[in-house]
Amino acid sequence: MPRYDTLLFDLDGTLTDSTEGILKCFENALTELGFEVPEDTNIILGPPLRQSFSEFCGMNEQQVDEAINIFRKRYSTVGLFENHVYDGIPEMLEKLKNGGKRLMVATSKPQVYAVRIFEKFNLSRYFEFVGGAELDGSRDYKHDVIDYVLTQTGITDRSTVLMIGDRKQDVFGAHKTGIKCMGILWGYGSVEELTQSGADYIAKAPEEAAEMLLK
Repeated sequence: MPRYDTLLFDLDGTLTDSTEGILKCFENALTELGFEVPEDTNIILGPPLRQSFSEFCGMNEQQVDEAINIFRKRYSTVGLFENHVYDGIPEMLEKLKNGGKRLMVATSKPQVYAVRIFEKFNLSRYFEFVGGAELDGSRDYKHDVIDYVLTQTGITDRSTVLMIGDRKQDVFGAHKTGIKCMGILWGYGSVEELTQSGADYIAKAPEEAAEMLLK
């Protein structure tokens, strides 16, 4: 593996397991609007909310806006903390930071929520910059967030940057912005999903990811 000096981490399914909070808020919104919950709820863990409500639930634009408002009403007060840090993540981040890596976050979650989650779980100290989407729907997609993070931090040599995430959206977003992606298997995605989407590297556990990145 080449040397990567800057590491961009996804949040949900990569650093924290936010399944409970996301699903409860998602199901609450669907129930209130009279829509059925998809049989495979795993498909909504990763994509932007707008995409999930539209593509997986068949909502029109107005219904999507209503669903997002209902989702966020619960998520902003309760749901974002129905969440926990994956085992081994603090140790991995400590090793990477001590190894001279620049650590940043690139998440499709609204940035205002991501910052609160990092503060709550004492992860802020590891990261130089936390980048996410805006509440108005801008920067929803991963490639937009990656471009934003790199622009805000003044990084121009993208050959030294690696995206790290658990879903195909992370791989596609990374490749669209000209950077490589490490897929991780302790989150929501499968080895088949990550391989088929073209992940450049695969790590099974945080400890293995740290070892690969510090070689």
